[in-house]
Amino acid sequence: MRCSTDLRQRVVEFVCGGGSKAEAARRFRVGEASVYRWLKPGGLTYQRPGPRRARKLDWEQLRRHVEAQPDQTQAERARQFQVSRHCIWNALRKLGVTRKKKTGLFRTRPAPTKAVPPPSRAVRAPWQTPRVHR
Repeated sequence: MRCSTDLRQRVVEFVCGGGSKAEAARRFRVGEASVYRWLKPGGLTYQRPGPRRARKLDWEQLRRHVEAQPDQTQAERARQFQVSRHCIWNALRKLGVTRKKKTGLFRTRPAPTKAVPPPSRAVRAPWQTPRVHR
């Protein structure tokens, strides 16, 4: 759970004013590890989780590339943009770009079917005879 900046400042002021770290954790009902982390330089600022750098792949350039060359595979696009195939897959999924699957060749006439005769009960092997339970 993320604590407010005000609570963080009060904990740090309490420790800087002579209180112990364990006492501050008990008094303000936070973990001791949080108290130690907040006392480090830059510990009071909240860092939002997530990517730390800009995207390597330009999504608009990828969209234009897909429109210009729709038959390329993801692996080919990954080599061209010098990223992983998973990066291309993820970007295409988030852009909402799907690939039209080819349905294949249609048959000109239906395949011939064999008529299967129904099983005959009269012709049975000796091991297939029904057992009579007494």
